[in-house]
Amino acid sequence: MTRYKKRKIMGMLKFCALIFIPLIVTFIGGKASEIRRAAEKLNNIDLGKGEERIVDIAEQPEYHKSSENDMKDILSGEDILSEGYGAKEESDENSGVKLENPLDMDSENQGDKPYPTEWYESGDVIRTTYGYYSGTSFFDLDKCGQVNNKTFWSNDDLYNESLCLPNFTISNTDEPQVLIYHTHTTESFEPYVREHYDTSFNYRTTDETKNIVMVGDAIQAELEAKGIGVIHARTIHDYPSYNGSYDRSRETIVPILEEYPSIKVVLDIHRDAISGDGFIYQPYAEIDGKEAAQIMIISGCDDGTLGMPEYIKNFHFACRLQQQIESDYEGLTRPILFDYRHYNQDLTTGSLLIEVGSHGNTLEQVQYSGQLIGRSLAELLLSLRE
Repeated sequence: MTRYKKRKIMGMLKFCALIFIPLIVTFIGGKASEIRRAAEKLNNIDLGKGEERIVDIAEQPEYHKSSENDMKDILSGEDILSEGYGAKEESDENSGVKLENPLDMDSENQGDKPYPTEWYESGDVIRTTYGYYSGTSFFDLDKCGQVNNKTFWSNDDLYNESLCLPNFTISNTDEPQVLIYHTHTTESFEPYVREHYDTSFNYRTTDETKNIVMVGDAIQAELEAKGIGVIHARTIHDYPSYNGSYDRSRETIVPILEEYPSIKVVLDIHRDAISGDGFIYQPYAEIDGKEAAQIMIISGCDDGTLGMPEYIKNFHFACRLQQQIESDYEGLTRPILFDYRHYNQDLTTGSLLIEVGSHGNTLEQVQYSGQLIGRSLAELLLSLRE
């Protein structure tokens, strides 16, 4: 029996226990309150709209808003070698590394655009969990996970390609084999779970303890804990100018790849921006009792004009990583987006872009997702060791 099937069976057993144990207690002891408590656990609390107000960042209310049924999928410095940020190993080797809560981190240099310390609350935060997708552009991978095919490839042909192994292996070496960077380095997130967001904040900050660099740190820490060498390029590419970010990030990573030919995997870590007029989405999944931001892998396809002749090899890697993450942490992934995108994915055959949550997700949710990505990626890479 696979780990994926075991996880589904365990989830069903936990659900049954949640339903029937309170009923048995009620039958024996006549405690009607047990039924109410069980029902509350099975349903999210839908909170109403509040007036605009200012709150202190230390305030962390618990907020749960039910998912909407008609959700649409909106697809939307210096190089540091082998240095995880604020990571300490735990005694339990299966729990990975312990990271400091991002809200408790203090940056030595917040840069020109610090993270806010006070928040106005006006727009709505909609919490949701993306589930299984149907439709002609979607198909299931062999073990678990899905692909959203936006290209000329037929689903059948692309499925056959998804069965191929990545064309690279990793070595027993102290040399770096993974490069993490951020084309949109200043992308940022919500401070904590709440009902409303601050429409005056554009979710960008140069404080690397509160932007996407922090997520890269979490991935890096987990890889290094498994003995996989990492370079994490922390250079800001999208501030003060956003236009030209991909050209600037290319200027950062090309010299690194030339200096370290041992690098096989190159990950551009981003966050999505799923929103509408007056609302933003917070896509999350509960993993081992803790909330994680849902993620999406993007693998680019070449239509003959993008200069990526080996793009399908990136797709092979994307499918293996998708299945590894989804089998380890069911519900964490959204379908792989396979579309006509370049994103500097011509530089290696292990190049991917990963959207970790959206701007509606919290700092803690995306940090946790970074840890989960790192753990699954480490397991996959170790299985590819030559």
